[in-house]
Amino acid sequence: MSENEANRHVSPVIEMANEFGSVVLTKIRTHNGERLRIRSPELGRSIDLCPLELESLTWQTPEVFSGFLQTPFGVMED
Repeated sequence: MSENEANRHVSPVIEMANEFGSVVLTKIRTHNGERLRIRSPELGRSIDLCPLELESLTWQTPEVFSGFLQTPFGVMED
């Protein structure tokens, strides 16, 4: 199976945006099962998350996400 076949879209694309950012969500099928691809068109970055990784987001408090926004690209070294 080619990479294009492995990553073919299996559902409609969902686009979400506000004044702070935008993302494109796509359900994809890989050789390891289904994933949700979250892509930031403005940043040119994406991540594919499995169901367990997505579920783990529900275990977090709002403070965890606030921490992500304080250093969105990780700790910068001088």
